[in-house]
Amino acid sequence: MGLLIVVLAVAGAVVAVSYLTKGGKAQSAADFDDAAADARRWIERLGSQVLSISGTDVASTQAMADASERYNAASSQISTAQTVKQAGLARESALEGLHFVNAARDIMGLPAGPELPPLEGQRQAGQVTEDRTINFEGRQITVSPQATPQANHYHPGGMVAGRPVPAGWYSEPWWASALRTGVWTAGSVLLFSSLFNGMSGIGYDASAFESGYGDGFQDGMDAAGSQDVGDAGADTGGDFDFGGGDFGGGDFGGFDF
Repeated sequence: MGLLIVVLAVAGAVVAVSYLTKGGKAQSAADFDDAAADARRWIERLGSQVLSISGTDVASTQAMADASERYNAASSQISTAQTVKQAGLARESALEGLHFVNAARDIMGLPAGPELPPLEGQRQAGQVTEDRTINFEGRQITVSPQATPQANHYHPGGMVAGRPVPAGWYSEPWWASALRTGVWTAGSVLLFSSLFNGMSGIGYDASAFESGYGDGFQDGMDAAGSQDVGDAGADTGGDFDFGGGDFGGGDFGGFDF
């Protein structure tokens, strides 16, 4: 009799565990379905904007090109997403694209449309609040809160390779290499410090970026490990040098995103 009770207790425990496991898997699947559906909603909205809007000048054309790139990225991400986090990344890419669209619409005098959810890290990154031009490695770099002939590359603000890039207009996408490789170079770190130190609207110490505090630059260095940085540039298809902060003669290779 005692043995029968033990057997029944064990069987009951197995059934309970099986039930809970199936319930957990069902909940996970439902959470993923919801996240994927939300991502697709934003991707579809971005796609309709990309197809229906064309830029009318250099800045708006560039912003729409960047929006189109983010649409392609989001579409690729959601097509292979298998987790809630991966679906969230696709949603974030679509929202980035819609922020580019809004920038283009603003330049062309079109209504911005419904307010967009903020991007991850957008509030922390802050925004450009004044025009500033610096000389850096033989070229002039300009930032501005509005699109100008000298600053026609928009960034909506947010995290790039673990570091915050303020929302604003730039004369070149100096963050492009970090976006592509996941590693900030020494040259771009110094560029960041020169551009933003002392600027209101930037909610953190830009000099800390240069020193490698926080997640961005130091994490990139940690990720590189003992690998030679020249090899890192070759492996990622980049052309950069941590020692001199060289992007191939100051050229991003026409990289627009």
